[in-house]
Amino acid sequence: MNKKLRTSTLVLAAGLLVGSSAFAQLTREQVRAELIEAQRTGDIPTGLDGNKKLNELEPARYPAQLVSAGATRAQVRAELAQAQRTGDIVTGLDGNKKLNELEPTRYASQQATQGKTREQVRAELIEAQRTGDIPTGLDGNKTMRELDPSRYPRQN
Repeated sequence: MNKKLRTSTLVLAAGLLVGSSAFAQLTREQVRAELIEAQRTGDIPTGLDGNKKLNELEPARYPAQLVSAGATRAQVRAELAQAQRTGDIVTGLDGNKKLNELEPTRYASQQATQGKTREQVRAELIEAQRTGDIPTGLDGNKTMRELDPSRYPRQN
């Protein structure tokens, strides 16, 4: 069985390498080194279960893959301190709520972005009432104008 796995692994790896345009530029030693590395890390497609790789099917048998560095240690620590300050940390409790959602009095409220003034909102509401652009929650959330078009003037 182990010999079958090795043979199929070699065939798959060779097929992958032949299919790439970079194959013509690689030496025999480079190809062998890539194959050995792919076997070591399990980075070889199996054709099973949605074409998963060996390291996805049996992760315990292969070393963990290195993740590319996205942020420095100092950046991560700064983000953690900010999250602790604002309570922006998922607890895993009560539907994965954050600390600031479970205990809002312990954390400063989030800075609200500048929105519309009260007068702007009132003007929009009056206009929506006049034109019937208020959702009713009925019949697929149709607007009042869609439910009773004779009651509202046509828009140009």
